Amino acid sequence: MEPFKTYEYLVLARGRILDWTRTQSPEEYDREFPMGLVTLGRTLTHIMASEWYYVMRMEGKTVPRYDEWPIRHENPPPFVKLEAAWTEQAGRTRAAIGAVRDWKKELEYQVTDDDGREIIVTASASDIFTQLVLHEVHHRAQAMNMLRQLGVKVEDIDYNALMYKRRPAL
Repeated sequence: MEPFKTYEYLVLARGRILDWTRTQSPEEYDREFPMGLVTLGRTLTHIMASEWYYVMRMEGKTVPRYDEWPIRHENPPPFVKLEAAWTEQAGRTRAAIGAVRDWKKELEYQVTDDDGREIIVTASASDIFTQLVLHEVHHRAQAMNMLRQLGVKVEDIDYNALMYKRRPAL
């Protein structure tokens, strides 16, 4: 996997999701669905906040307690603010990808697991980047499902559709 190329694919695919979301009213952005993080706004906010988290981990920085995060899915910002924050985050993500010198070097950090226990996690920058990518794809599928239920005609945003070169056959 080529990290820069893979991230650019995420940005292109995300751009389609954001374009489709931009056409929705604030009520549709906040409409509840029986999946994902319940609303389109919360789901997209979760993806963006998670990218921030994973980049902090790739950089070896200490991530503040969840209640101190700048953006959290429980209180999603209006779409315009989310999109602006994500554009800024994309710049930080590109810089973090460019700063990695050893993708296999293991990093350790402490977190509280779902049962309230403190644990040490060991992962490489490659592992964390892979999680960032797959996590976004997982939740993007939920957002696409929500958009379909809102009547949006979503298109193919697979990697091959957006990234492979194509030309007419002779």
